[in-house]
Amino acid sequence: MATNLRINPTLLDEAQKIGGFRTKRETVDHALDEFIKRHKRLQLLALEDQIEYFPDYDYKAERQKR
Repeated sequence: MATNLRINPTLLDEAQKIGGFRTKRETVDHALDEFIKRHKRLQLLALEDQIEYFPDYDYKAERQKR
């Protein structure tokens, strides 16, 4: 999908140098991938206090029952 974007050339050049990417496309693809991964991790962290854990649960004992 071809898309025209107006990207800050200074930021793009710096990201390309730091990341060691050969092309601008490779730089942008990597940046988008990192952005998505970071936000997914943040969403998981938001669930931290919402999951109920049972500290006395013995998963090893459950495995032996099989």
